[in-house]
Parts: sequence; structure tokens; C-alpha cells
Amino acid sequence: MKHRLAIIIGSTRPGRAGPVFAEWLEAFARQHDKFEPVVTDIAAFDLPLLDEPHHPRLGKYEKEHTRAWSKAIDAADAFVFVTPEYNYYAAPAIVNAVDYLSREWQYKPASFLSYGGVSGGLRSVQAVKPLLTTVKIMPIPEAVAVPAYQKSLDEDGVFQPSEHAVSGAGAMLDELHRWSLALKPMRAG
Repeated sequence: MKHRLAIIIGSTRPGRAGPVFAEWLEAFARQHDKFEPVVTDIAAFDLPLLDEPHHPRLGKYEKEHTRAWSKAIDAADAFVFVTPEYNYYAAPAIVNAVDYLSREWQYKPASFLSYGGVSGGLRSVQAVKPLLTTVKIMPIPEAVAVPAYQKSLDEDGVFQPSEHAVSGAGAMLDELHRWSLALKPMRAG
């Protein structure tokens, strides 16, 4: 049975580009054939600013949106955060979504498909890594960054990846798979 890869769309802003990149990565991951990829759109869960009365480590979720988010994240064995860069930082929706849970994230690897201007969203990636390690996610260095992302979209808004993006995505998925297998005994315990 293949491990499940949650491709998490990290922006909830209207007009966002994240779904375009997530769709491409889902198709790429299916062809890569080491994971069962699932696009997981934070916007679909309608998570307000953390509104649970109990600390996430207790798992005593009172809100339906939190229970649904918990189920989606718990089912995953690895993550790719599809993230833009907002003001040289991570999208607020990612920070909020991570803060909602605790146990569900633990001992799973994560990587990034980031997009933005000149930096390709890399400052967002670097900003969110300390948060991920706090909830015991293992961020790996292999990732995909798409600088000047508008130039990589065709006239229909479909992502046209560079050779670098394609080879980077393959290396990222290979490494995520290795880490997912290595961390599996820790998730079972």
C-alpha cells in the first residue's frame, strides 16, 4: 500500500495561484508512483483563527472544522506545502492550520512547492520550517521553488514547469518517500 501524500494548498486568498501548482504536483506525483497524492486545500476547511478551547495536544476538538482537518492530516504520511510568500513570510493560513493540530503532524516528513517573485517563495519556506519542527514534522531540504511564477503559467493559467522544477519535484518525492518509510515506526508507536 502506498503512503499518502497530502499536497496542502497554503493560501486561502481569492485569486490565489496555489491550486494550479497543487494540481500539477498531484499529477506529477501520480506518475512518480511512490505516493497516493491527495490535494488538501486549507480553504476547503474554513478554519477561522484558532478557535478551539483546548490545547491541540489533548485532541479534544469541539468544532467540526477541526475534526475534519484532523482527519485529513492524520491520514497523511507526508506533506508538501504549496506556499506563496506574503511580505517575505509564510501565508497566515499555513501558520493557523498547523497550530490547530498536534499529534496528527508528528513524525511525518514535509517539503515545499513555493512560488513568488524573485525569491520563488523561499523566504516563506524558511519562515515556516521552525513551526513545523515544533510539531515534530521533519522538513526536508529537497523542494521546488518557482520564481516569477506568472511567467511559468500559459495563457490558460496552466503551470508549464521548467526542467529544473521537474527534476526538483522528482528528487523531492524520492526523498519524502525515504523519510516517510523511515519515520513510519515512530508514527505507529
